[in-house]
Amino acid sequence: MNRLARGVMAGLLLLQAGSAWALCSSVATAPAGFGTVSSMVVLSTVQNASTTNSGLQCTGSLLTLLSSNDHFYATITSSTAGLVGPTGDVIGYTLYADNTTRYPITRGVRFDFARNGILDLLGLLNGTTPKAVPIYLRTQVGSNVAAGVYRETLQIFWDWNYCSGIGVGSICLGRDIDKGTQTLNVTLTVSNDCQITTPNISFGSAPVVAGFGTVNQNVSVSCTKGSTYTVGLDDGQNVSGGRRRMKSSANNYLAYDIFKSAGAVRWGSVSSARRASSDADVNPGAGTGTGSQVFNYNAKVYTDQATPPAATYTDSVILDVQF
Repeated sequence: MNRLARGVMAGLLLLQAGSAWALCSSVATAPAGFGTVSSMVVLSTVQNASTTNSGLQCTGSLLTLLSSNDHFYATITSSTAGLVGPTGDVIGYTLYADNTTRYPITRGVRFDFARNGILDLLGLLNGTTPKAVPIYLRTQVGSNVAAGVYRETLQIFWDWNYCSGIGVGSICLGRDIDKGTQTLNVTLTVSNDCQITTPNISFGSAPVVAGFGTVNQNVSVSCTKGSTYTVGLDDGQNVSGGRRRMKSSANNYLAYDIFKSAGAVRWGSVSSARRASSDADVNPGAGTGTGSQVFNYNAKVYTDQATPPAATYTDSVILDVQF
């Protein structure tokens, strides 16, 4: 009687010490956000984002690495082909199983996270702390889009089948087989932006103020697709009496100004003194994101002033764009 009891006791202890359980479940995801990015950066530069939880969470430990019979499949689908903005523009992006570009996930195709050691590297089945599967996202360059919030809702279907407990002699004591679907919200906010080309103005040299000629030039502005905006020029560093002035190192001044197009209307920084995108001399209207809108101007030295002492005169004028 005593020998039998001891034998049963020893068998139970052996089973307890030789088994380890790892249970997985389908859980709510953590959203993935790219943050706020200017339209010009979205167009030219890859943006990165990730979710710390793509809908699968596991707790426990395995005594060996996953075998060829173990699988953790994720199938990702969506009703759209990327992030969709308020005007219907789309920003494409690619999903990855790791934080490199080695393992892209194709939409609508089962991707097995058990392969390539991805889950082993995550330590998903090692320890007693719940761990979730992350997914990484990278935008595709070349998206010329309007400003606004871009969204996509992904459906992630997880189905898994793996040995969840190993006994003496590496015998599988049971398998964890289950499935579940979760939604993943992805967002990116596009802000307005412009690329501006502003050549310097040079009046050259002259012995008297009447000898300075008119300078005819332009500024080129390329702004976010669909944006309407105004362009202003401030008064420079030495304005006086409503006139811009250049200054010499000896603190003498030479008054001049900048006028809209080929006319005599001063180009300023407030109210109607600004120039609207619809007033561009070339390609008037809303911004296109890629094409330039050109604003012509003419600059003149005022001839109704006394000629100042000979010197080099300079000023700095700030051009600003307001949406």
